[in-house]
Amino acid sequence: MNLSSAGISLALLLVGFFPVVSHAQDAVEILQSARLSPTSHPARLRAQIRGESSPAPLTITLKDRVISYEFSNPDQTIFLKLDPQETKLSERLDGITTNISGTRLHELIRDTGVSYEDLSLGFLYWPRPILQGEQAIRTRPAWKIDLQAPSGEPIYGVARVWIDKESGAILRIEGYDKKGLLLRRFEIVSAQKIDGLWMLKQMRIETFAPGNPDPLSRNYLEVIGKI
Repeated sequence: MNLSSAGISLALLLVGFFPVVSHAQDAVEILQSARLSPTSHPARLRAQIRGESSPAPLTITLKDRVISYEFSNPDQTIFLKLDPQETKLSERLDGITTNISGTRLHELIRDTGVSYEDLSLGFLYWPRPILQGEQAIRTRPAWKIDLQAPSGEPIYGVARVWIDKESGAILRIEGYDKKGLLLRRFEIVSAQKIDGLWMLKQMRIETFAPGNPDPLSRNYLEVIGKI
């Protein structure tokens, strides 16, 4: 996955579906628990992406290592297939299913401020993860892991991930450019319990100009409830 200037946001909504507990001390093992865990409990959820424009409602379905994002008016479904070694993104529009790759990954979806690329969890598969130690995020003890961008990544140099030590959930992700300047931040703001399972309630997505600490834009992904 390339972390484009449009961001890495919606894909990361599922980091809030608190995955299995991981007490591993190795970066690879810690990340492994976050890769396939979003679909470990099948669910169908009402959600929306809220930003400067009108909220964009969608339905999220988690089942059999596939995450589906369903929009209406017009009907559009984006599929994210999770495999142990990679992720695959495709789209069904006007009854035709096509793979999403190459330059199409940088296109924005509707008026959400979210790109196709944002839906990919590919950053979790970036090479050479390095465990940088521990850091508290919103009072939660978390592992801090840096992942180096693969060769050919045009914008980003590093993705930094904070994973809750107790639950294994990803709490925050930041994307930095080749010079180490922050471009994108995703953070779980709140969680909720649905049918006995902890799930994302709200995630904040911020975009930055390199070297400027004030966000250029903020969007929110919100899970409203279970269908």
